[in-house]
Amino acid sequence: MDNAALQNFVNQRWEQSVVPALTDYIRIPNKSPAFDPDWQAHGLIDQVVERFHQWALRHSLRDMTVEVVRLEGRTPLLLIDVPGAGNDCVLMYGHLDKQPEMSGWSEGLDPWQPVIKGDRLYGRGAADDGYAMFAGLSALGALQAQGVAHARCVMLIEACEESGSFDLPHIIAHLGERIGNPSLVIALDSGCGNYDQLWCTTSLRGLAGGALRVAVLTEGVHSGDAGGVVPCSFRIARMLLSRIEDERSGVILSAAFHSPIPDARMKQASAAAAILGSSIHSKFPFTSGAVPMSTDLTELVLNRTWRPALSIIGADGLPPAANAGNVLRPMTELKLSLRLPPTCDASAAATELKAMLEKDPPHGAQVSFEPNWASNGWDAPALAPWLERSLEAASRASFGKPAAYMGEGGTIPFMGMLGERFPQAQFLITGVLGPNSNAHGPNEFLHIPTGKRLTCCVAQVIADHYRRGNS
Repeated sequence: MDNAALQNFVNQRWEQSVVPALTDYIRIPNKSPAFDPDWQAHGLIDQVVERFHQWALRHSLRDMTVEVVRLEGRTPLLLIDVPGAGNDCVLMYGHLDKQPEMSGWSEGLDPWQPVIKGDRLYGRGAADDGYAMFAGLSALGALQAQGVAHARCVMLIEACEESGSFDLPHIIAHLGERIGNPSLVIALDSGCGNYDQLWCTTSLRGLAGGALRVAVLTEGVHSGDAGGVVPCSFRIARMLLSRIEDERSGVILSAAFHSPIPDARMKQASAAAAILGSSIHSKFPFTSGAVPMSTDLTELVLNRTWRPALSIIGADGLPPAANAGNVLRPMTELKLSLRLPPTCDASAAATELKAMLEKDPPHGAQVSFEPNWASNGWDAPALAPWLERSLEAASRASFGKPAAYMGEGGTIPFMGMLGERFPQAQFLITGVLGPNSNAHGPNEFLHIPTGKRLTCCVAQVIADHYRRGNS
């Protein structure tokens, strides 16, 4: 394969077609079903699916078929099948649904208004990960333009990932044998430690989440009258959270939420820390004087990839500060997000979380915890020698530096499903979410040069996948 020709094809495709398509895509607030229960009536997910569908048809590859798979009451899925040489199969994955807006975007930026500043395309969803279909088809197009052989490639672009992919198992079951038995899975929904080399995700954390509700009154009452008599629901919620987490250190207390860290992952964490240095924590927008939870860089990598962590991501029952009267509120509701180690059983963790929070409620308060998300993590199988060589060569050819390996703290529910369904498959999980890209938060952006280089790497790996069994 001619690497100069590969890069030229990919650069032109991105500039002429991919970036404009992603710019239009950002403008559509097609939030995931968990954040838009009326998604069917609003039609925004269907609108994006149709746009992606039409783009794929305009850039059709040899004998390619494109189909929108729809099941009653389920989000649609875009199924793209690109025939290839031989009997092997590559499965490619991405998603097109988005997280909600969130406040705090910088002046001149907006979640639904695309803005290009330098090498960055700002807006919700392009990097997480609307670019995936465009990058995958561009990689295959570059191969076919040079007459480079590849195996059959099946691409799945779902619309429910940000809600935990609860529709995906039903669609996969419906498709049955049409997907085949892939020996390589490529998912473009992950992150990168920097924008200087190819980063391969070796593990993903799981997630257990839900709503903790504490009620002490049927209505709010004067805090001067009730304070000291009626217990504050927020204090009770705080006591319950202390059952889960040591608030001084952030350490999760129960062994049910921990898993042993393999030696190989410890070594990868140390190597990643050496590459990234202080950027592991300096990439975050700390306020003046705030510091990370540890000064040990390897420990920080392990904290975000293999250890559980609790975040309070939402609240009800708390009026805005500017409109808060002297009232002892009747209840407090907190939305919890508990990140879990890759090998921890998320369903069991959610059950344990509920039991720990609801047992023996302080002051006899009404306490309930309703789990609304339990998603297993994933730990990659050992790399086959051919794939390790391919990743190294691809990274050096496209980035000029060797490939790097690290776990990620987020969750891709589909990876756990695929790991169980295709235990013999090799995995390339990677992405463009690097320093300051801030997926799910304000000022999310896609680093365009990384998108182009990653596309070239995917093309190289797909070509090497075919050659490894046909040389």
